[in-house]
Amino acid sequence: MRVAVFSSKAYDRLFLDQANEASRHELVYFEPPLTAETAALAAGFRGVCAFVNDRLDQEVLRQLHNSGTELIALRCAGFNNVDLAEAERLGITVARVPAYSPHAVAEHAVALLLSLNRMTYRAYNRVREGNFSLDGLLGFDLYGKTVGVVGTGKIGLIFTDIMHGFGCRVLASDPAPDPNAKAFVHYVPLEKLLAEADIISLHCPLTPQTHHLIDAQAIARMKDGVVLINTGRGRVVDTRAVIDALKSGKIGRLGLDVYEEEEQLFFQDLSQRVIADDLFMRLTTFPNVLITGHQAFFTREAMSHIAETTLANISAFEQGSGTLHRISADRLA
Repeated sequence: MRVAVFSSKAYDRLFLDQANEASRHELVYFEPPLTAETAALAAGFRGVCAFVNDRLDQEVLRQLHNSGTELIALRCAGFNNVDLAEAERLGITVARVPAYSPHAVAEHAVALLLSLNRMTYRAYNRVREGNFSLDGLLGFDLYGKTVGVVGTGKIGLIFTDIMHGFGCRVLASDPAPDPNAKAFVHYVPLEKLLAEADIISLHCPLTPQTHHLIDAQAIARMKDGVVLINTGRGRVVDTRAVIDALKSGKIGRLGLDVYEEEEQLFFQDLSQRVIADDLFMRLTTFPNVLITGHQAFFTREAMSHIAETTLANISAFEQGSGTLHRISADRLA
């Protein structure tokens, strides 16, 4: 099957090519993201492989449909960038990677938390400059702290395991609590979690209900000096509200691997350009903010599984057999 792969970097090509050795699909790589302006590159391709920040709105889907695309194989778990209703109307099948390495994302959330707590990123730069002062590097023991986990899918539950290992009290909030969650996970209403947690980690998907879930009202319920970590979806957090809370000290530390306007920034080298996003640049001025560029998923194990599942989806669609992780407007398969 001939597949146009958008937003492809060298590492994508490496893992996809390795996974494709047995399938032998024709993968054609395009480095630009998929947008209304680049959709024409997919003309004549039966399949399109897209990533988390590629745009698959009504306009793009119609262009793809008109040029012969029948399958969109997402090499990610999230699908909030896809107009599923329009894809269904056009008869385009949408498949995703429902899980790759939940440990990768959970462990990265912990890495952000530990780095922020002990200010290791600041200490590293100081030591390189011969500055061994400890002023401004004071952390706290994780042991005995209350950690709030918003969203208890596979990633969220793994994060709860790790935090329990540190000796933390674990609160969780999820509209569909997992009956298999371990006994130390205490499900509570979101309002209670916000009020009692010393550390809050976001692991929920982006839906109309979770858009700006963390807004000014939610932040007002939090403890003074709370630590907030987001490795889920950028638009779960209202950036303006978070900046105000950082300025007032309501949020004591902030760790982000996602950002609500990241489509214009992440997965590219902008070091020689002026970044015009004033909100993002304001975040980078705070000494108690640590941002990584959507790299939580980026481990060898996760990349291998993403590539293997993506190629398996393409093969299952082409052959009409096997497991196809299809997404529809009304259900997930």
